[in-house]
This record gives sequence, C-alpha cells and structure tokens, in this order.
Amino acid sequence: MQQAKSGDIVRVHYHGKLTDGTTFDSSEGREPLEFTVGQGMVIKGFDNALIDMKVGEKKTVNIPVDEAYGHRNDEMMMEFPTSDFPADMIPEIGMELQMSDNMGNVFPVVIVEIQDNTVVLDANHSLAGKDLVFEIELVTIG
Repeated sequence: MQQAKSGDIVRVHYHGKLTDGTTFDSSEGREPLEFTVGQGMVIKGFDNALIDMKVGEKKTVNIPVDEAYGHRNDEMMMEFPTSDFPADMIPEIGMELQMSDNMGNVFPVVIVEIQDNTVVLDANHSLAGKDLVFEIELVTIG
C-alpha cells in the first residue's frame, strides 16, 4: 500500500488540541485539508507526521513548540497610538485587528493592554509558545 512521502498531495482529517485537551481547530464537518507534504504549507511537526502514513491510517502526534508555531517573541509586541484608531472604534482587550507592514503584508494582532494614549498589540501567532497534539487521519494520497 502506498505511503505518503515528501512531494505527495495529501488530504487529511485532523483534530488539533492543546496539551490540556482544549480543541483549537478541527476539520470535522468540513472537507479534508489538502496540502503537499514537505512544502512548508503546514507546521513542521504536522508535515513530518504524514511521512510514511498509509491511506486510512490514523495517528496521534505530540508536536513540540519548536515544530509548531515557535516560541513567543517579545519583539512581536508593539505599542500603537490610540489617536491612530478610527474615531468610532473603541479599543478593548482581546480585540483582534488586522494590520499591514510597509510591504503591504497583512497580519493579525490582538490588543493585550490599554494604556493612556496607546494600546499594546501582540502580533505573535495565537498558538506560539504552545505544544500541540494532533489526531490525524490520512484520507487520500495524490
């Protein structure tokens, strides 16, 4: 039976959890996730877990932070003047926003602190600094 290898287009069902069992994502009720193995389209630990899997095989993998979204980076925290917000927007802790850099790349940020004239924004991925657990089922290869 064919086994998944780097360069194969695969379709998988998955259930992603934190180590405390909290679900953060799942393909349940959706089409399987399709990607090319070994092309960096998914996190490294997920990608590596598919190597040598057979169609129909299921496995649970523990993915350490270094093979997931990496460690939290303090340089991804930034202060942003409240005067630069639209007049009708009231910043709140936990509010998710979209920002863009000088190159036009859009990235998500979360308001984590509100000060007198600024807000502190966190541009780290929401799963940065966390070990992850995935239940994976290989649906198809090719």
